[in-house]
Amino acid sequence: MTRALRVGMFSPYSLTVPGGVQAQVLGLAAAIRRRGHEVRVLGPCDGPPPAPFVTPLGDSLPTAANGSIVPLAPDPSAVFRTIRALRDEDFDVWHLHEPFVPGPTLTALTLHSRPIVATFHAAGRSSSYRMLRPVLAPLLRRIDHAVAVSPDAAELVRGHLGGDFEVLFNGVVDQSPPAEEAVVSERPSVLFIGRHEERKGLRVLLEAFDSVAGSPRVDDPICWIIGEGPETNRLRQQYSDPRRYRWLGRVSDAEKATRLRAATVLVAPALRGESFGIVLLEGMSAGAVVIASDIDGYRNVATNGQDSILVPAGNVEAVADALRSVLHDPELRDRLRAQGRRRAAEFSMDRLAEIYVERYRLVTGAISGVGEPT
Repeated sequence: MTRALRVGMFSPYSLTVPGGVQAQVLGLAAAIRRRGHEVRVLGPCDGPPPAPFVTPLGDSLPTAANGSIVPLAPDPSAVFRTIRALRDEDFDVWHLHEPFVPGPTLTALTLHSRPIVATFHAAGRSSSYRMLRPVLAPLLRRIDHAVAVSPDAAELVRGHLGGDFEVLFNGVVDQSPPAEEAVVSERPSVLFIGRHEERKGLRVLLEAFDSVAGSPRVDDPICWIIGEGPETNRLRQQYSDPRRYRWLGRVSDAEKATRLRAATVLVAPALRGESFGIVLLEGMSAGAVVIASDIDGYRNVATNGQDSILVPAGNVEAVADALRSVLHDPELRDRLRAQGRRRAAEFSMDRLAEIYVERYRLVTGAISGVGEPT
């Protein structure tokens, strides 16, 4: 019988601020803990830690990156807290998410006193990789097993720094409601989840919904908008009718799950910069029909006409046409829902946890090899 592992899992982003990487870190850690291993998550926290297995490393600072604002902790106090935590904990392996991001992950990579598994999430463009290649390339060699969440994420790093990567999916926690829970919306509901910034395409959805809401073919739909960001105030003033628009702001994980289960349609209208469509899988798992932009990151998980409807990024009319089709056609909705649930099941967080535990055992020398990359 193999012994349980002690894993230090690092997030560069504040674990109390909603985000795709943070959700993956916490969800993966919980799934690995359910398998009997001890996992501590280390990262910035702006407030009480979101789980008892989280070690907070200080507050974050809003920082511009990849066309967005991300909550990092690159300050010296966070570095010292990270070093102290690593000295206090006797981990078998460190798992660094976004290892080159300034803060706890880069600090741990620089120290490199334990075997390291690293996961790269970002796709698109990176001026940092280009300008800092002489510094980052040697650090890449300190990683014992490098993982990317999509081919695009792997190519971003490889194109600037070289290296070999295993491509592993992001995991999705089953969002389907318990048998005793019947979640329904009194009206057809369209859901958006994400930061309110140009890259995420919220304006595109709102313009499309505004044209659909008055259509005689559609029965009085409502648009639920989760999240906040630099465009919130302007868009909220423009789309302020409370009968049509519900601006929900930041919500708890429990409310997010409830909205996903109740939504008729989840729309992900991002324009660019998405490496993996985890929000699409969450919608599919919950039983929402997914309409998304036809971009590389979303094509990693969604197939147009099979488990979702993909439309040209930034095309308001195409989003509106897709909404009309889905809201008007119950047979189309039922078919996409069924296929979507089957697709989401292929990306189980528990399955991902099992794969990562194998990688941990590989880099710590507990096993001599693993199967083919997934």
